[in-house]
Amino acid sequence: MEALVPPLLKRLNIYGRLMRVEKPIGTYLVMWPMLWALWIAAEGHPDGFVVLLFLLGAFLMRSAGCVINDIADRNVDGHVARTKLRPLAAGEIRTKEALALFIVLLLMAAGLLLFLNDLTKMISIGAVVLAILYPFMKRVTHLPQIFLGAAFAWSIPMAFSAIQAGVPLIGWVLLLATICWVVAYDTMYAMVDRDDDLKIGVKSTAILFADYDRLIIGILQLAMLALLILVGFMVGLGILYYFGLVLAAGLGIYQQLLIQHRQREACFQAFLNNHYLGGWVFAGLFLDYATIV
Repeated sequence: MEALVPPLLKRLNIYGRLMRVEKPIGTYLVMWPMLWALWIAAEGHPDGFVVLLFLLGAFLMRSAGCVINDIADRNVDGHVARTKLRPLAAGEIRTKEALALFIVLLLMAAGLLLFLNDLTKMISIGAVVLAILYPFMKRVTHLPQIFLGAAFAWSIPMAFSAIQAGVPLIGWVLLLATICWVVAYDTMYAMVDRDDDLKIGVKSTAILFADYDRLIIGILQLAMLALLILVGFMVGLGILYYFGLVLAAGLGIYQQLLIQHRQREACFQAFLNNHYLGGWVFAGLFLDYATIV
C-alpha cells in the first residue's frame, strides 16, 4: 500500500497543475463578480450556505475551464514559452484522462445545484456551454475574450436567480460590467502571448486591437466603472461603495502604466492586479451594506 502513495501523489500533483490549483488568480477573478451579485441580490445579507455553494462552484468551474482549455490547446501549448510545461503539452497525462477529470469536475459542480432552485439549474446550463466553447473560440474569432467574459460573468444571473428566483435588470447590467472588465484584463493577458500567438495562428483581442490595445482596454475599463456607478444608483448604494470604485479606478490607471511599453512581464503583472481591483469593488459594497442600519 505504501508503495502506491508516491505514484498517487504524483498523479494528484498533475491533476492539480492541470486545474491550476497553484495559480488561484482565475478563481479569484470568477469569485469577485459572483460575490458582488450575491451581496446585491440579498441586500447585503446573503445566506452563508448559498455563498459557500457559489464559492465551491467558482473553484470547480474555473478548474474545469482550465482542463478543457488545455485539452483544446494540447497541440499548441508546447510552442508557447509560458505554457510549454503544462501537463498535457509536456506529455505527463493523456487526453482521455484529462477529459475524464473535466467530466468529474462538471459532475461535482452539478451536485452543488441540487441545493438550488430550478431556475438556477436551468441558467447553469449556459455556464457549461460557455466553459466548453471558450477554448475553441480562439481558433475562429479574434474575440474569444468576450466568450470568456460571459463565462466568468455567468454566475451573476445564477446568483440573482438563487436568491430572488429571478434575474432583474440590475443583474444584466452587472453582467455587462463584468464582461467589459474581463475583456480588458484578458486582453492584457493575451498581450503576454501575442508574439507566440501570431506565429501559431491563435486569435485574440490583443492581436485584433494591435496598436490600439491600450486605448481600447482603457475604454473598457471606463465602461466597467460607468456601469458599476449605474448599479450603485439603481440599488441606492452609499459613499463607501463609490469610494471602493475610486480605489478600483486608481488600480485601472496603475494597470495602464504597467502595460504602456507592452513588456510581457509588466502586462502579466497588470493582469494579476485585477484581483485587487475586483476586491476593492467588493470591499466598498460589503462595507456600504454593513453600515446600513
